[in-house]
Amino acid sequence: MRTEVDALKAFYASPLGDVAARQISRRAAELWPNLTGQTVIGIGYPTPVLEPIAAAAGAERVAALMPGPQGAWRWPKDAQSLTALIAEDELPLADRSVDRVLLLHALEDAEALRPLLREIWRVLTDSGRVLAITTSRRGLWCRTDATPFGHGRPYTMRQLRRVLQQAMFAPEAEARALYAPPSAKALSLWSSDAAERFGQRWAPRFGGVVMIDAAKSLYGAAPAGGAKVRSGAVVVESGGLNRSDAPPLPRTPARAPKGCEAKD
Repeated sequence: MRTEVDALKAFYASPLGDVAARQISRRAAELWPNLTGQTVIGIGYPTPVLEPIAAAAGAERVAALMPGPQGAWRWPKDAQSLTALIAEDELPLADRSVDRVLLLHALEDAEALRPLLREIWRVLTDSGRVLAITTSRRGLWCRTDATPFGHGRPYTMRQLRRVLQQAMFAPEAEARALYAPPSAKALSLWSSDAAERFGQRWAPRFGGVVMIDAAKSLYGAAPAGGAKVRSGAVVVESGGLNRSDAPPLPRTPARAPKGCEAKD
């Protein structure tokens, strides 16, 4: 069962969630330093990381796709909505229409993991890349259900690498983040940067999340499943949910909205 969007939004609005978003975004930006002119989508609850790295790296178009069982919040608050409520096995996007896909709170709770990865493979351009961010099985963050990282299936780096390879992605770079304990105490929050530096140097395998940047592999047959007739996106607007016929993704607003969490 997926963590509901209300709980995800509340976590990332908290001081501990802000620390988590900052540390993960920092490592993600190292893997994706330049997104100039590219179309980038995030799946799951991606906005806490998608927003800062897409704005900093110059992405041209950005959208957040949130699974139906989880629910979705309108994002960003002060600009045209870039959020869509989707089915995991039917992304409302054309073939080869996306340059990058970021996964956050997507794989751990996926009800249709293989169909989701097949759909990601389908919508990526031939040179497309996916950045998978999941809870680490070795870290502290999977051991408490007080945060969203304590729900669903955690992964080791080897397990995540295997899942991506089986879906015809070629892992090329890896990273870990969240070495500070998942505690909201002021001392833990204040020392999070020091904990990250210490963990990356002395205990690199024990980060709270694992991250893999992988390229779309064109060798061999396309993932099984065949073409689907997609029913269209469900776009979250301020006035409610409106159906569409999967229009082109809007361009990123000229000014990135403040804050990492999605706003209603």
